[in-house]
Amino acid sequence: MLAELLSGYRSVSLEQMGKVKLMNRVDTKFVTTLDRLEHLLALAADRYSIQEIEGQKMMPYTTLYFDTPECEMYAQHHRGKKARQKIRVRRYESSGVQFLEVKRKNNKGRTDKKRIQCGERTPDLDRETYRVFLIQKSIYGAHRLLPQLSNRFRRITLVNDAMTERLTIDLDLEFHNEQTGHDASMGPLVIIEVKRDGLTHSPILDMLKQLRIHQSGFSKYCIGMALTNPMLKTNRFRERLRYVSKLANLQ
Repeated sequence: MLAELLSGYRSVSLEQMGKVKLMNRVDTKFVTTLDRLEHLLALAADRYSIQEIEGQKMMPYTTLYFDTPECEMYAQHHRGKKARQKIRVRRYESSGVQFLEVKRKNNKGRTDKKRIQCGERTPDLDRETYRVFLIQKSIYGAHRLLPQLSNRFRRITLVNDAMTERLTIDLDLEFHNEQTGHDASMGPLVIIEVKRDGLTHSPILDMLKQLRIHQSGFSKYCIGMALTNPMLKTNRFRERLRYVSKLANLQ
């Protein structure tokens, strides 16, 4: 059913999608299930195009998140601090290209992402290129960071006709904790993220409202850490974890 729905979309190339980089943007997240996603895709086909690369419309991604030994970035999110950072390596599995990224959110909810291409799945952050990048773009020095969590998922990327927003849809999400060795799967859970520059009109928001798919904060890093590291505080995330567990029928 999903492949059939995606086949009805007009395709855009990676080069065309590059016009909608939105490196400084407002992100709005929604959490739903695969069956409801199918309804959304049926509604959106006339207003959105899909990114296609070498015949693929669902692209495999992996991510490796870094944090301090005390998981300071996780803790700041758990405390509700609005201005915060994430440091990660994002790998596009289809091409093998990957980037070391610093993703920053300010206290007004805007997201800014800086990145540098890297060749290793687990880069040595003490190498001069990465160390200087982190000094310039992050508040965390390389010596304070170690791998904490990895994930993998498949992503569908849509763009509206006006090329003013990008919609990412992540499914088949799985986590592995690099420190505890624990794993977790999100089952049929789907994470939808609307990414737009400022407050431009978004047709998809009306469709999400029509389908009663509600806005819901979901940090892959924080949820993955909460599910795979029993030593962390999770009380601020408990309601969200219960909702996710019910939605995904997690055990």
